Amino acid sequence: MKLKIAVLFGGKSTEHEISIISAIQAIRSMDQEKYEIIPVYMTKNNDYYVGEDIGRIEAYRNIPELLKNSIQVVWIKDGDKVSLMRYPMKKFGNNVMHEVDMAFPIVHGTNVEDGTLTGFLATLGLPVVGCDVLSSAVGMNKYVMKTVLKDNGISVLDCKCYTWKDYEDAKELIAKVEAAFSYPVIVKPLNLGSSIGIKKASDRDQLTEALDLAFEFSRKVLVEPAISALKEINCAVLGDYEGAQASECEEPVNADEILSYEDKYIGGAKGPKNGGSKGMTSLKRKLPAEISAEVREQIRQMAVDAFMCLGCSGVARIDFMIDEATGKVYLNEINTIPGSLAFYLWEPLGMKYPQLLENLIQLTRKADRENHKVVYSFDTNVLAGVSLGGAKGSKC
Repeated sequence: MKLKIAVLFGGKSTEHEISIISAIQAIRSMDQEKYEIIPVYMTKNNDYYVGEDIGRIEAYRNIPELLKNSIQVVWIKDGDKVSLMRYPMKKFGNNVMHEVDMAFPIVHGTNVEDGTLTGFLATLGLPVVGCDVLSSAVGMNKYVMKTVLKDNGISVLDCKCYTWKDYEDAKELIAKVEAAFSYPVIVKPLNLGSSIGIKKASDRDQLTEALDLAFEFSRKVLVEPAISALKEINCAVLGDYEGAQASECEEPVNADEILSYEDKYIGGAKGPKNGGSKGMTSLKRKLPAEISAEVREQIRQMAVDAFMCLGCSGVARIDFMIDEATGKVYLNEINTIPGSLAFYLWEPLGMKYPQLLENLIQLTRKADRENHKVVYSFDTNVLAGVSLGGAKGSKC
């Protein structure tokens, strides 16, 4: 019997559309002779839909029409079985649309990639492909991530974290930033990816604009020094707590000083006639990156060290910055569910996309076997003798 894998994508995130592209790319490359693949679309309200067209990228040109022709579902756990049930349910007939054995979230950004969705799926008892709740949450929170990595000897830029409360007095906030760093600086939302809300500031006016932009997308923002002689390098890692391997390194080619959302996802697209954007695969890049063998190995080792340090599982893409004026390498951020699952970074090493996906599924099955050996609850008689002060309860 085929393993039933629900691939979830979309969700309440600024990276909603990119998630759709990444997921459908993956679905097309999965072994459908071996697995029953169930595409599950999450709307921007986090409603779940299944249907014949949910796995077709062309259908997303008209999402209202797609939803009209699809079936809304909810998750139901019945004993050891997890199902996607029609909602609202019919009075007669079978309401179970699909039984699910494993969840494969291919989502990006806040409210989904940050461990929120993984945690929900885990409460159902489903094996979930990729990072667990903690590593997902730490990876999404750039300040916490930097703190953990710095404490473990992995090189990151110094930074400061500011909140909406700080932003109430913009003049004082700007004074704090200027006291902490010299211009130029980079301002970014604390918990977003795909370069959304990120801006470089070279003076006070630009800093004001950058803070205004970043705070549109997050209640907390990060400010860090900008590297003027910057080379960006990306590297993916595959594995789990027992061991991991690094991919080839790439050097993104950006049109601006900062690799933007448009550079990543729109710049390489040529319109609907040619299929539109292809996610991170449409990005202009040098692959392999134009770096020395020594720097390549340094970055690949740093990537594995960071992956292991944060307790990641599955595949992650880790982005680095090289200060070409000093030769110093800094880890910039980790993407625990990278765009296009970073499959293109493995191909130069001989691992095709179907094999990468198979590896991810097998890592998840291994983790599920191990989880079944752990005791999470047991019967006790603690409640038998508990009294909270009578029928009306305690007044304390």
